[in-house]
Amino acid sequence: MERIGIELEEAVRIITEAIQPILETEMVTLEEAGGRIAARSYCSQIDNPPFDRSPLDGYAFRSQDVKDATSDAPVKLRVTRTLYAGDWYDKGVEAGEAVRIMTGAPIPPGADCVIRQEETSLCQREPDVVLIPHSMKPYENYCFQGEDTKNGTLLLSKGEVIGSIEQGILASAGIAQAEVYRKPRIALFVSGDELCSPGEELKPGKIYDSNLWLLSGRMRELGISPMVQKMAGDDPQEIAEEIKKVIGQADMVITTGGVSVGAKDIFHQVLPLLGAKRLFWRVSMKPGTPAMFALFSGKPMLHLSGNPFAAAATFELLAVPALEKMTGDLRLADKHKKAILGVDFKKSGGRRFVRGRLERGTVTLPITQKHSSGILFSMKGCNCLVDLLPSKEPVKAGQEVDVVLLTNVW
Repeated sequence: MERIGIELEEAVRIITEAIQPILETEMVTLEEAGGRIAARSYCSQIDNPPFDRSPLDGYAFRSQDVKDATSDAPVKLRVTRTLYAGDWYDKGVEAGEAVRIMTGAPIPPGADCVIRQEETSLCQREPDVVLIPHSMKPYENYCFQGEDTKNGTLLLSKGEVIGSIEQGILASAGIAQAEVYRKPRIALFVSGDELCSPGEELKPGKIYDSNLWLLSGRMRELGISPMVQKMAGDDPQEIAEEIKKVIGQADMVITTGGVSVGAKDIFHQVLPLLGAKRLFWRVSMKPGTPAMFALFSGKPMLHLSGNPFAAAATFELLAVPALEKMTGDLRLADKHKKAILGVDFKKSGGRRFVRGRLERGTVTLPITQKHSSGILFSMKGCNCLVDLLPSKEPVKAGQEVDVVLLTNVW
């Protein structure tokens, strides 16, 4: 049943209940896996490191050979060879022997410790002999095989975000590809006869469109690239046909403009032309009150106000929860915090979201105090929306308020 004039929380519930999680997966290269959601768990199939290795440049030998060494009576060991990272030496170190070794090189059999090169000196009369000036404990300066991860260690769990650390961990286990959930396919349409594209001549009565770039850019910040992003006029039939073309491939349609009560608020006509089911219209908040949500061919369609700040705010409050449900990406989860308002705000009446900047627990508002839904510039530098609940009185500095953080994912 359609709802009209509902609370924000009810609108979010209706939207998220209509969203189906994306279960389709794809294999991508490790480079492409950054920021994606793992569709399966990965365990290491090797020890890492795959051999005992040296953590420093120095000499490897048997600790028992230098148990009596002192600075006054250093022990002499014969240097049999030099090992670099990437070398392999399977012959054992015998009593009285040492191997010069570099960081990352495999420790040869028999040796159980490594001394720093700068703690030693070479015998002047015997250049292949190193002087060890103190005793060493067994396995001192010694990195064991599997010290980082062992064969069978769980490296990455299904549903985890693959960040740079996870990419490094997978790479260290020799894993070159990862199975991830595919990204959402979002069709973005911006409607309005008054709109023209940046770069075109600005004719009388026209304005440059910002919503297409604002919302597509925001999606990309969240790790999602729109499958379609298109400007359209105020022709209901044209819009309906464009939506029909993409609905089979899209997971969701998002539009701006045409949702209020004006003569050219066309989505009141577009939805019947499509045979779409409208689930709600109008949300009890400002900006973005006339937001509308519908289902067409089983696919969710979210229709937002055409005013730029209203489009930006309602995208955060209504579209982002839908994208979280769709992707399973917990980075998109609502991040509500309490903060202290740093300035007075002359607001009274119903619930309102205003742009702000949260720093060290205090939220400030743009100096210009320009909070109209059609104004975008004062959003620059803001990192949150301030949730001002219904009140008959202005909001005072020092008052505790709720804020919604605007998270950047990737």
